[in-house]
Amino acid sequence: MSYKPFDLTGKVALITGGNGGIGLGFGEAIAMAGGDVCIWGRSASKNADALARLNEVSGGGTHTSMICDVTDEAEVEKRFAETLEAHGRVDGCFANAGMSARAKSFNDMSMDEFRQVLSVNLDAAFLTFRTATRHMVDRAKNGDPGGRLVGTASLAAISGPARNEHYAASKGGLISMTNAMAIEFARYGITANSILPGWIETEMTEKTFADPRFHGNVMPRMPMRRWGKPEDFGGIAVYLMSDASSFHTAQSFLIDGGYWVF
Repeated sequence: MSYKPFDLTGKVALITGGNGGIGLGFGEAIAMAGGDVCIWGRSASKNADALARLNEVSGGGTHTSMICDVTDEAEVEKRFAETLEAHGRVDGCFANAGMSARAKSFNDMSMDEFRQVLSVNLDAAFLTFRTATRHMVDRAKNGDPGGRLVGTASLAAISGPARNEHYAASKGGLISMTNAMAIEFARYGITANSILPGWIETEMTEKTFADPRFHGNVMPRMPMRRWGKPEDFGGIAVYLMSDASSFHTAQSFLIDGGYWVF
């Protein structure tokens, strides 16, 4: 007999940046568990490929993809309305879209560089979460409480990466915002948690991992002796979407193969 709380049939997950990497790892697992998945991304071709993958592994849910620039307030509001039209509700919102950046030095970092990273990694998460919480609170007030808010932060939020202060600030801010939402919206049965990935093989890290010097410096500190993969995030996505996590909120889940502790 399977553990029923992990059955996501009838639940709908919205995943920004869901057309690749960790976001698609979230989506695949949720789809396998029977949930509906709506992915937002900027690339039509990547969205189509991701949607095909979701349909391939699906445990019975309905899946959609939409083009969305999550830094655009009006577009976020419009796409969320379209998501509701397509699926009827949103039970879990994964603010996963993000960008990486590395400056020559903190002293040489321009305001434009700093603002661009915060715009994508923090401002966009605010816009996405705000549309989701409005929907979830309205639903709760009409007798249907519950909801899941999940922010993809980073090990960088706690590790102090040199020349990456803008990225670290954006991810640290995301954790703080998520914790605050956990407290404000708990009365409506809504949980809010952060996921902190370590060194994960994605399109974003491809060039970094291909650098022999980086590999030689970092891999010896990796207890698992491998990089993380998007599928390593499927279990936490299903758990957080499920009824099993209804009392688990305001937490940061560090998934890094033991790198930070070692």
